[in-house]
Amino acid sequence: MCILFFILLLFSISSSNKLSLAATTKTTELNPFSPKASSIRYWNKHISNTLPKSQFLLSKASPLTAVDSAFLSQLAAHNSLSSHFDSFCSLANLYCSFDSKPRNADNKDANFALYSNKRFSNYGGSKLGGADSFKNYSKGLNSVQDSFIKYSREATGHSEGFTNYGTDANVANATFGNYGAGATGGSGEFKSYDDRVNVPGLRFTTYDSDGNNHKLTFTTYSEDTNSGSQSFTSYGKKGNGVPAEFAAYSGDSNIIESTFTGYGELGNAANDSFTGYGVSGNNPHNNFKNYGTGANSAVDSFSSYRNGANVGHDSFQSYARNTNAGKVNFVNYGKTFNPGNDTFKEYGKGSKGITTVGFKTYGPDRSFKDYIQKGVTFAGYTNTTTTSGSFVNKRFVEPGKFFRESMLKEGNVMAMPDIVDKMPKRSFLPLSIVSKLPFSSSNLTEMKKIFHALEDSETERVLVNALAECERKASQGETKRCVGSLEDMIDFAVSVLSRNVVVRTTENVAGSKKNVLIGKVRGINGGEVTKSVSCHQSMYPYLLYYCHSVPRVRVYEAEILDAESKDKINRGVAICHIDTSAWSPDHGAFVALGFSPGLIEVCHWIFENDMTWTIAD
Repeated sequence: MCILFFILLLFSISSSNKLSLAATTKTTELNPFSPKASSIRYWNKHISNTLPKSQFLLSKASPLTAVDSAFLSQLAAHNSLSSHFDSFCSLANLYCSFDSKPRNADNKDANFALYSNKRFSNYGGSKLGGADSFKNYSKGLNSVQDSFIKYSREATGHSEGFTNYGTDANVANATFGNYGAGATGGSGEFKSYDDRVNVPGLRFTTYDSDGNNHKLTFTTYSEDTNSGSQSFTSYGKKGNGVPAEFAAYSGDSNIIESTFTGYGELGNAANDSFTGYGVSGNNPHNNFKNYGTGANSAVDSFSSYRNGANVGHDSFQSYARNTNAGKVNFVNYGKTFNPGNDTFKEYGKGSKGITTVGFKTYGPDRSFKDYIQKGVTFAGYTNTTTTSGSFVNKRFVEPGKFFRESMLKEGNVMAMPDIVDKMPKRSFLPLSIVSKLPFSSSNLTEMKKIFHALEDSETERVLVNALAECERKASQGETKRCVGSLEDMIDFAVSVLSRNVVVRTTENVAGSKKNVLIGKVRGINGGEVTKSVSCHQSMYPYLLYYCHSVPRVRVYEAEILDAESKDKINRGVAICHIDTSAWSPDHGAFVALGFSPGLIEVCHWIFENDMTWTIAD
């Protein structure tokens, strides 16, 4: 009673709009009134076995003291957390720094072999011939803040190459204000642009406008990213014979939003190609406004558009409007197991000459509004999904990301993918706080207020994308829930599996991106097909996990040895999906392993800070 009275007394003192830290001195013993102690009691009450508790998971419990937790809970109950935003983020170990901070322009020379977080007001303007090369530009940073206000403007026969631009970053805000405007000849190439970024914010304000035969190539654009947005405000406007090629655009990305406001507008003899656009993405939002409007003899090709994507929303507003003798070709459009919402408005309307629009295979549940009545062909409109047959795709899939069950054999050497967690370090919130915070699309305005998210900011996109991921319809056979507290995660695991559960994760990141030797392998629950609940991090200010259970899996623990010394360096947890019949034929697993959905099982490792729950054995 004395301790409780002391806490209430401190709370009454600190309720004057200023967060009191008077009693936050840490001791070696766990305060029984702290959120972490409460989580441990919850664990003891709801999990029936007496196995050692996972220190890995408990380390993610809220670090708040009892006093601070009580005070913040009261603020949350009265919708007043926003007034203590900085203290809330700091004390609760949140990540609230998604948006870029203003910086002064920097035009100083640098070593372009490894270059980061600089800004150019005018780079390579009016150059004649030659080439610029950025081998590693802002690679692997936590927060990328790059800007090229004018890049290669009115250059002649000049080439620009970005080998690795912003790859493996956490929050990437990259802006090209004016790229290649008025350039003649030469080429621009981005081999790897913001791949594997958690929160990409990519903008090309004016891309290659008034260009003349200046070839543009994006080998991989935002591949395998997690939430965020990309924007091309004016792409190739008034270009003459400008070929633009996107070999892989946003493939395997999670909740990506892409906008092309003006694409190829008033262009002459343009030749644009998207080999793979949004392939196997999760809940992508792609928006083309004014695509090829008023173009002359333009050829636009989408070899594989959204193939294998899971739900999402695509919009083509004013596509090929008022064109002359244009040609638009979708070889494979949206053939997927879980269709989204696609809308074509003013498709080919007002076109002159022989303008052709072709769809060789076209997925279900699509909508066309106000489109040209002649020249549109649907060679293969389908309302079903093919789950057999061969599929050829040249998309790159990291070695070891997917593998067959037979490869988990003692003595086998196999590639280990990059299993390092790229997310910012955050903690769960106490149940007493997270239960009082809004988390739904209908409460977005309130959520933005709490986290100080401005309109059209990166923070707003993080909130919106997390909601989209958590509110999307479950896939076939999937049970899912997003959790922001340790207690909520325990509840979900117990509800699916029973109270006799245990959590497992890969021990460390040793062996990542190398060939490793497999040591002893143990099948969980005797190696039989079982149930599990896997939890993967989502980008959000506090620690948020997307937890789900899918049918028919086998879970393994395997010793991971150094391939040369044979020393044990890690203990990995792998999950094998036995039933892949509902997967897309474009899924990266089939790109890497061959075969088709339903014909093989697919396995993958549990990455750093992800986990899987199973029944204890």
